[in-house]
Amino acid sequence: MAKAPAKAEAAEGEAPAKGGKKKLIIIIVAVVILAVAGAAAFMLMGKKKHADGEEEEEPSHEPPKVKVDPSKPPVFVQLEQFTVNLSPEEGDHFLQATMVLRVADPKVGDSLKLYMPELKHRVIMLLSSKKPSELATTDGREELASEIKEEANDVLGYAPNPKKKNKRSRPEDDGPVLAVLFNQFIVQ
Repeated sequence: MAKAPAKAEAAEGEAPAKGGKKKLIIIIVAVVILAVAGAAAFMLMGKKKHADGEEEEEPSHEPPKVKVDPSKPPVFVQLEQFTVNLSPEEGDHFLQATMVLRVADPKVGDSLKLYMPELKHRVIMLLSSKKPSELATTDGREELASEIKEEANDVLGYAPNPKKKNKRSRPEDDGPVLAVLFNQFIVQ
């Protein structure tokens, strides 16, 4: 009698194993079909068709070119005062600076205000990485202003120009933030 129940248990044990393999195969096939369908949908959605049947690629997300109209008054965006500890060099020093950004137009100023938390973070990180000796000269401060300008343009989606500016380049070639002007600059 002991042999009969053992065979019954073995028969029961085999049935779920066969059903499990079938389920696994069905799941794998379904996943492959969904992956192929998703890839096809992605490729088809990447192109748009006009009424005349021509296909158009999706526009790149490159920011538009900046145009400055000299006949209009300049637009400035005031930043809050920054007070940061400078990178250590012969004792502790701090920098207190107030600055204004000159931008291409009022729309840029409004969009810059939306990104202000990120911009403040980047400016604080940049300022706190400087040593007092780097900021003691006019050239050092001009370089800092240029770096802040690059950060502000980067926040707005304008990648820094890999070619270093030559003397004939225009400010708007770099992005909508045209200049960084210091109203207060104290190193102690």
